[in-house]
Amino acid sequence: MSAATAVPTLRCWAARWPQRQWAVEGASGLGRLLAQQLVADGEQVVDVPAKLAARARFLATGNERKNDTVDAVSVADAAIRGRLRRVTAEGDAVVLRLLADRRDDLNQERTRTLNRLHALVGELVAGGAKWELSATAAAALLGRIRPPTPVARLRKRLARDLLADLRRLDRALADNAEQTAPRSRRAPRP
Repeated sequence: MSAATAVPTLRCWAARWPQRQWAVEGASGLGRLLAQQLVADGEQVVDVPAKLAARARFLATGNERKNDTVDAVSVADAAIRGRLRRVTAEGDAVVLRLLADRRDDLNQERTRTLNRLHALVGELVAGGAKWELSATAAAALLGRIRPPTPVARLRKRLARDLLADLRRLDRALADNAEQTAPRSRRAPRP
């Protein structure tokens, strides 16, 4: 069953219980996709932590071995007996976290790319490149270099590739900032 058909199939199966609540083990982890799809479909969902489900499974069977039937019963039992966190639709806070993680990844990749570019330019220019190397400055330096040997020509070609990567990363960071700005203005202040 594909993810696209899972929720409609589950809702069709559960239609005989008009007042229902779904218990999803690990609704903030591996069960997040299913839990969010159910919530988006208007269903009530609670998160059953994996440790609580394992404890219920152990108490019910005397061991922690998993199988579909025992697992389903232990999750349902934990949901009935415990006060569990109700799953809500993910909103701007999650979007901001995802965008912040993406920005961090892009910044790390940009730093690595810039360092490699700086090292290559330093091997092509007498005395090396300035410490504060930008894409524009690197392009200007590379435009003036006339490599005399095959090794130097390869270094220049690799430096141009890194320069293209750097520009792509700069565009991606700018796009990330554009996506983040309107959401951060709407986000509640702590």
